[in-house]
Amino acid sequence: MAPGVLFGGLAAVVSVVAIGRAWAACDVGGGGNGITLLLLAPVIWVAAAVPWLVLHGTLGRRGRRHRGAVLAVGLVFTLWFTWFLVTWLGIPDAYPAPLCPGNVPPWWPDFLPT
Repeated sequence: MAPGVLFGGLAAVVSVVAIGRAWAACDVGGGGNGITLLLLAPVIWVAAAVPWLVLHGTLGRRGRRHRGAVLAVGLVFTLWFTWFLVTWLGIPDAYPAPLCPGNVPPWWPDFLPT
């Protein structure tokens, strides 16, 4: 349970910070963005922690041999989930962003798809 809480919290913090930075760089929305992100953080935390609990409940119960698999699958999911949230919520396609060509913030790495 502890890895799920830890990595879920880390995913929530990274997602909220990256989404906030993307919204600020592209001038998305108004003054309500901070409240939106604060309300979004616990939802992301729970959504990122639940798969860890499922993994631990299925693969983790079978003994010590599968702990590495649980960690690897959990980390891959957490990274994917964080990327998905930032690109889905932080880079809105429908919002006209004159500051960000293609609605992609200037700090976004080129090797990561949006």
